[in-house]
Amino acid sequence: MRWIKGLILAVVLLVVLLIGILFAVNNQQAIALNLIWVELPAVSFSVWLLATLTFGVILGMLAMLGVYARLKARLARSERHNKQQRKELDQLRTQEFKELA
Repeated sequence: MRWIKGLILAVVLLVVLLIGILFAVNNQQAIALNLIWVELPAVSFSVWLLATLTFGVILGMLAMLGVYARLKARLARSERHNKQQRKELDQLRTQEFKELA
């Protein structure tokens, strides 16, 4: 079953790679990007689109970094609380056995 999952993943990655290559081949026209305060050099349209995609992914990851850190800290706090409660429960169980003896 695991090899089927790997095979499907490989096929999907290959299809995405082929689509990316076709995209790059079909978008070869050079475009100069004018950003009001600076003019960027003329490169192919596919390069600009891939650069903006990369920039967006990195920006999204940075935006989620705070949420990730907060959730990670909350998980650690919950695990410490859980460990403390288990320790207390074990102490109560052993105390109960000592009282019965």
